[in-house]
Amino acid sequence: MQSQLRGGTRWKRFAVVMVPSIAATAAIGVALSQGALAASFSVSGQSFKVKADRLEGHGFNQYGSLAQGTDIEGKEKQLHPVAVSAFNTAEIYNMCQSVVTPNVPVFGNVSLKLTAGTGKEPVSATNLYIDVESLKTTSAEFKNIDIGVAASQANKGPARVAGTKPGAFAQHAEEATLTGVEQTAWATTAGTFNLSGLKMELHKGVNECY
Repeated sequence: MQSQLRGGTRWKRFAVVMVPSIAATAAIGVALSQGALAASFSVSGQSFKVKADRLEGHGFNQYGSLAQGTDIEGKEKQLHPVAVSAFNTAEIYNMCQSVVTPNVPVFGNVSLKLTAGTGKEPVSATNLYIDVESLKTTSAEFKNIDIGVAASQANKGPARVAGTKPGAFAQHAEEATLTGVEQTAWATTAGTFNLSGLKMELHKGVNECY
């Protein structure tokens, strides 16, 4: 999904907050399907929040990395330490994503809120990578987990992000079930991302998922 809003320069910020925080382009989708993700795209100057009742992931890898981007005005390259959470496949139930763009001319703060997977069908994704800044859950359950493996040996999920140090601390599991998810992230990419019951709204002021 792509969005192109016209107007002043601050309105252009909305071009980078679509599903979720930049839906995968064809090039990224091909790279993911081949098991190699190039970490060369620049993240926006805004993190976003995601809330979900439950995330069920199969083939899970997690390790530390850096997301590189700019400030909200598109200047000054910045590095954001992130925990990359990667899943071969994932189902997300009752998902909400929100991002707030500050100081939009005339309107002030404007919030974009997206919801999906609220009915019988969850959101589903393959080769899913999430650059997580913070994560909170009411419970987390892992099946056949190994904690403290080297990133180069984390092989139960998708291929590791290019540029990640091979000896970095990592963990991997056959399955991961997260309940009551509240997370802040800088980017999400996926080979496929299917959003059932997709709904998107713009709100004046701060209107976040949590």
